[in-house]
Amino acid sequence: MSQSVPPPGNPFAGGAVPPGPGNPFAPAPPVRDNVGLGLAAAAGTAIVAAAIYGGIAGAIESEIGFAAIGVGFVIGLVAGKVGGRNPVLAVVSAVFALAAVYLGQIFGIAIIGAQELGLSTTEMLFDHFSLLTDAWNAGKEAMTFLFFALAAFAAFSGAKKA
Repeated sequence: MSQSVPPPGNPFAGGAVPPGPGNPFAPAPPVRDNVGLGLAAAAGTAIVAAAIYGGIAGAIESEIGFAAIGVGFVIGLVAGKVGGRNPVLAVVSAVFALAAVYLGQIFGIAIIGAQELGLSTTEMLFDHFSLLTDAWNAGKEAMTFLFFALAAFAAFSGAKKA
């Protein structure tokens, strides 16, 4: 005996709805608004970004000013994603970006100076730091400060947009 038409009505009307695939509960939203964690993440990112920025500058023996914008943006983005939308994070990430760009430039000069003088980079950083700052002061120009400002702006914007 076959039916040409299905019977009218819902076959599950009298019983419970069968469970669907996946988790029936919504996942908990990610914890944001943790200013302390955002500050710590921004500080860690600043250290890593400064090392990468300085390492690249030292390896190619030239400064890439536009990379400073990327350094600033990454610091701000990490601070905003981890710490939330607190306005303190935007300001502090801009300060961290300034410090990271400066330290990255000093690290790049240390790598170049170590190759020229036959010393290790750590010896240049710890024993001849005044020589590094003198070299940085001799090489600074208007574009240096422009890229400092752009890095701080990128960090501020990255933290606000995250």
